Amino acid sequence: MGLPLAAVLADVTGNVVGVDIDESVVEAVAAGESPVDGEPGLSELVAETSADGSLSATTASGQAAADARVHVVIVPTLIEGTEPDLSMLLAAVDAIGSGLDAGDLVIIESTVPPGTTRDVVTPRLVERSGLDPAEFGVAFCPERTASGRAIQDIRGAYPKVVGGVDDESERVAGLLYDELTTNEVIPAGDATTAECVKVFEGIYRDVNIALANELAKVAEPLDVDVTRAIEVANTQPFCEIHDPGPGVGGHCIPLYPHFLTATVEMDLPLVETSRGVNDEMPSFVTDATVDLLEDNGVAIEDARVLVLGVAYRAGVDETRKSPTRPVVAELDERGADVWAADPAVDVPAVPDLPASACSMADLEATADRYDAVVVMTDHDAYADLDFAAFGDAVVVDARDTLGALPLTTYTVGAGRS
Repeated sequence: MGLPLAAVLADVTGNVVGVDIDESVVEAVAAGESPVDGEPGLSELVAETSADGSLSATTASGQAAADARVHVVIVPTLIEGTEPDLSMLLAAVDAIGSGLDAGDLVIIESTVPPGTTRDVVTPRLVERSGLDPAEFGVAFCPERTASGRAIQDIRGAYPKVVGGVDDESERVAGLLYDELTTNEVIPAGDATTAECVKVFEGIYRDVNIALANELAKVAEPLDVDVTRAIEVANTQPFCEIHDPGPGVGGHCIPLYPHFLTATVEMDLPLVETSRGVNDEMPSFVTDATVDLLEDNGVAIEDARVLVLGVAYRAGVDETRKSPTRPVVAELDERGADVWAADPAVDVPAVPDLPASACSMADLEATADRYDAVVVMTDHDAYADLDFAAFGDAVVVDARDTLGALPLTTYTVGAGRS
């Protein structure tokens, strides 16, 4: 998300320096090339802003900080176990602090545990810069973008939220983003409230997906299509149940609940249970695969299983926290010979994935060698496959994306057909 934001800011302001520790990224931007794929309009915008000097890039973070008046941080916040890892954020803050001047504004866009901007970032900037906290501004303005539509989102698909550590920081951050977005800018009132907005958005989705996933498990006991029941239930305006699936992936939703539970010293049973429900879904998918195979007369240790989809969602080259990883790992542990194919991901390059790669071009030609097909990502490319070529294989459709097939199928949320 950093490069799309930098490119849009450059287009609006005419004067942006992007900082990255990866020299290849800096070299690409300097050459007017986008090292980020799958973002409509980004390559053109990087080429345009680089060519006219609006956008440049460097690895010299200290010098960039010394030259800048507005500093925007958008680096990942990862999880170690269940604890937020702020190391990347703190490294960026330290670099800014080394070049911070009176009158500068620092904006955090990285998603962080509530209270981080006020209690961690601001004191650290004071320590590194030697300035009084009243001499510079700090605000939290959460990134509200999705892979594959970053430019559209940044330019105004959703309102922009701003929250400052003081009134003036919030006011000035609001002025900046008002130039950036065609949508409204919503003042949260303070930085911690703005941080909660982003974390709460992710937790809401995690809890809602957990509800859908738990409901999906009653499809066979009740002999009912749960997904159809959800679809019809959602015609009532007070009901908005999400779709069930094989779990929750990506670098956002699976992490945000931990940002809250690790911050407050109290039990949050709904948040914690929902995370557990979603974490268990890959095992549910694996069990469904094993059961179908056994009913088809094939033991899992003798089975060759094709997994379609390594990306955590359709159309993106991103495998972080993908539910496919634990499904492949469990199938491998149970003795299956696991293969994987994905039109958006270079499968052989995915680390620690115990599966052989099958190219999309070879899928139908090699289809008769598989005993089971597990669809984990609803890439459009899978809709064009001739599933009849898979012969007597069984299918687990974890995304309810295939419709009726000429094969024995288990669909998460709809059961067997």
